Amino acid sequence: MEPVALLAAVTAGAGVVLIAMALAGSGQRSAATERLESYGAIAAAEPARPVQRTAAGDAMSHSVLLSGLNRLVESRDWGEEISREMARADLALKPIEFILLRISAILIAIAVCMLLGATLFPPLSHPLALLIAAVIGYFIPRTWIRRRQGARINAFNAQLADTVTLIANSLRSGSSFLQSVELAVRESEPPISTEFNRVVREVSLGLSLEQALNNLVRRVRSDDLELMATAVTIQYQVGGNLADILDTISFTIRERVRIKGEIRTLTAQQRLSGYVVGFLPVGILGLLLVISPKFVEPMFDPRMSMFGVPVGVFLLLLGGVMMLIGFAVIRRIVDIEV
Repeated sequence: MEPVALLAAVTAGAGVVLIAMALAGSGQRSAATERLESYGAIAAAEPARPVQRTAAGDAMSHSVLLSGLNRLVESRDWGEEISREMARADLALKPIEFILLRISAILIAIAVCMLLGATLFPPLSHPLALLIAAVIGYFIPRTWIRRRQGARINAFNAQLADTVTLIANSLRSGSSFLQSVELAVRESEPPISTEFNRVVREVSLGLSLEQALNNLVRRVRSDDLELMATAVTIQYQVGGNLADILDTISFTIRERVRIKGEIRTLTAQQRLSGYVVGFLPVGILGLLLVISPKFVEPMFDPRMSMFGVPVGVFLLLLGGVMMLIGFAVIRRIVDIEV
C-alpha cells in the first residue's frame, strides 16, 4: 500500500473513531434531566424510548476523560454557547461531543482529499487542497446544526399561531395562563409541546413565569415567539385582557406566515438562480475532470507557478470566491424581512 493511501486510511479511521465517541452518549439523558422531569407538572407528550446501547458505546459515554473534558469546556463561555446551539437544534450532544464530531469531520475530509489525490486527481494531494478540505470539514457540522435549527424554528412558527389561539380560548374559559399552557402542551406536537412543557416544568420548580418565558425565547430564536412572550410579560406587569391581546398576536403571526409564503413563491426563480450561479461551475469542472482530464491539466502545470502552487489553482480559488460572493449577494437580495 502506498504511504499516501495508508495515511489517508489512518486519518479516516481516526475520524470514524471520534464520531463514535461523539455519538456514544448523544442519546443518553443525564440523571439531572431525569430528576427534573420527575418534578414536572405534566408528562411529556410522548414517553421516552429506551436507547439501545452497545457495551463499547456505554463505556465511551461514561468515560472519565470525556466527562472531565466536557466539564472543562462547559466552564468556558464558548462552551455554554455550544450547549445553547445544541439545545436550539434539539440535539442531545454535549459540547465536547460536538467538538469531537467537528474534528472527525476535518480528518475525514482530509482523508477523502488524499485518497482522491492518490488515485484520480494528483493536485488534490497538494497541501493547499488539504487545507481547503480541512476548512470544508470544519464547517460541515456547523452547517448541519444550522439546518436543523432552521427546520425546527420553521416547524415551531408554523404551529405557533394555532397554539396562541388555543391559549387565548383557554383563558376565556377561566383557566390561568399556566393551565392554558399545559393544555397547549397536551394538544400540540413537538417542537411546540416540548418547549412549552419545559416552561411548565421550570415554573413548577420555582422560576417566575417571566424568567421561564425568557429562557424559552433564548432557546427558540423566533420573532413571533418573542412578540408573544413580551406581550404576556407586559400584561402581567400592567394588566389587561390577555385573551384579546393573544388573539391580536395570533392574527399578526398568521399574516406574517402568509406574507412570507407569498414572498418565497415570488422569489423562487431568483433563489434558484443563486444556486445555479454557485454550483453550476463546480459541476462543470467535475464533469470535465471525469470526461476529459487533459483539458484541465494545463491549469495545474507546475511550470507556471506562484509560491510553489500552480497559477491555475489560484485562478480556481479566485473564481470560487467570486461565485460565493455572487451567491451571497443573491441570497441577501431575496431575503426580505417581514
